Amino acid sequence: MASTLQKFIHSLDLRALPRVLQIQSGIYCQDSVYEKFGKEFSLSTEEVIKVIGFKINKLIASICENNEVSQFSAKVELPLNFPGLYKVVADKTPYISVEEIARKVSIGPTRFGHPSFYSAKDIKLANFTIKHDEQIIFNSVEEVHGMMAVKCVVVRNNQSHSFTLPLSQEGEFYECEDDQIYTLKEIAEWKMPRCRNRIVKLSNTLHTWDSFNPLPENFDGCLILMPVYEVQAVMKFRKDIVHILSDLDVEVKDVTDCYDISSFLQPFSLEDLFERTSKEFPMVAEIMEGPSGNQKPYNLLSTGKEIVIYKKYQAARVLASEMRSDSSKRHYLIPMSYKGKFKRRPREFPTAYDLDIARSQKEHLHVVATKAFTSPHQELFSVSVGDQFLVQQCQTSEVLYEGRKKLIDVLACEQILSDSYKKVLLPMYMEGGFVEVIHDKKQYHLSEICKEFHFPFNVKVSVRDLSMEKDVLAAAPGLQFEEEITDSYFLISSASSPLESWEIPVYRLNMLVHLLSKDVQAVVPPVTRTTVEEVSEEEYYMLRRYENLTLHPPPRPPKKPTTAQPPTFAVPKQGVSDVLQAPKLYPYAMYTDGSQLPVMGKLAITDRNG
Repeated sequence: MASTLQKFIHSLDLRALPRVLQIQSGIYCQDSVYEKFGKEFSLSTEEVIKVIGFKINKLIASICENNEVSQFSAKVELPLNFPGLYKVVADKTPYISVEEIARKVSIGPTRFGHPSFYSAKDIKLANFTIKHDEQIIFNSVEEVHGMMAVKCVVVRNNQSHSFTLPLSQEGEFYECEDDQIYTLKEIAEWKMPRCRNRIVKLSNTLHTWDSFNPLPENFDGCLILMPVYEVQAVMKFRKDIVHILSDLDVEVKDVTDCYDISSFLQPFSLEDLFERTSKEFPMVAEIMEGPSGNQKPYNLLSTGKEIVIYKKYQAARVLASEMRSDSSKRHYLIPMSYKGKFKRRPREFPTAYDLDIARSQKEHLHVVATKAFTSPHQELFSVSVGDQFLVQQCQTSEVLYEGRKKLIDVLACEQILSDSYKKVLLPMYMEGGFVEVIHDKKQYHLSEICKEFHFPFNVKVSVRDLSMEKDVLAAAPGLQFEEEITDSYFLISSASSPLESWEIPVYRLNMLVHLLSKDVQAVVPPVTRTTVEEVSEEEYYMLRRYENLTLHPPPRPPKKPTTAQPPTFAVPKQGVSDVLQAPKLYPYAMYTDGSQLPVMGKLAITDRNG
């Protein structure tokens, strides 16, 4: 039965891909032909294509009033990089089964792929009863005992209870309210149910947009979003991927069941290949769609090139940012194989609490106060600008507070005087300012810094890596090492001239290949070249924001102790927060004093502060 391409995509379950479609009517012509990678083709009646994937290309937005399109609202087109942060409004239309949820809602490995629903009635399982209105977190769709099911979690009294719900489970399921905020790109990838529109509320006003802003001036209301998909397809006798917009006036028919699907080339993403066993490597592949980028090795991965993929593995990287006061700072992932050397640069600490986090057994932390602080307690020290301290240890001290004695956390230090040292106690909640004094002139390799010091850690390249054609780190005025990250990589080389091998990231490189039945000439890979990977601002915040979610850093103490109620905890400088508020494109955490910092945080993270 024929349907429009748009209807077919809206009704398609991603798990059913790939599908073979036959064009029933309509010819796709854009300026007479459709050009992709310099090659021309058109879709005509009886043409057969294999659909291998689809994603949202853009969003059509209408102003929403009372959950309906405003009669005065014109439809506007929003690209996925349109700035702003948005809250998702919970869908009031119920889902009638778990199968419908799995088919229409994105469920995947990241936190974005864990949607929450509640049932209008109790659900009785073999040894567990899910109460009505109880939040159910959907984590993954898997085969359990020969039956497709969704692995779920319910949290009760801070205890997680895991269970599975079969896709056949019927009921009345409603989407839970979501208090997080997202970019349009994140909503398009994870929060846009198929066959349904999505209502979002603008959470933060727009600041910069180079092109014409299609939304009304100072708009802060709700929008109804309708997706336009981009279909990825393979055509017979072609080795590249074609991209077709779903709103084309083309009718198609699904002929998968009566067609030899193996007659098409089978594209694989890097994620697909990473799921293969280690025994299947090395392998030879031809690139069907290469990544964008001028730096090596991305400029070698062009369409049509043959590569050898030697192995898959996990590798450590240090996430670093340039130390700049402006907004143009760049971010890097540095491999442990980096052969350059670093000298230390002074760190800055806003509070005594940050001093306690940074202190180490290797050396005394020497700091100079850059901000005065008057202690409210006679027993504790008042700081003047220019005072110098050696940080000792955290301890408790008894102070007099409102006529009563009270124990509070303090930081023991030695004040450096002209000819002696004076033992002093600083309140841990003290909000002042300190800058580090560096006595260490040693040059360090990256592995030494990771082993001996706490992150964040400030450095400057003192000896560049001579094995690299251009060491981008050497030009940086200074670098802050922020986290040690474990990521997934392939080791590859050119099949035609395997003189050197390169590491390429699996989850940050959009690339499609098809496998060739060729033997690898050299099983042992050639010498591996060091590559410092520059990551975009968006990728940087993704890394900081989503990887640290399982880490719970210690809370910062309040500005002054209180006996009336427990202290209000705020997030320390390098912590993670679910409280998101941003004046720009990305989430920020809020301190108790109202100041902001970017939220930290797909892969494993090693927090060097423990």
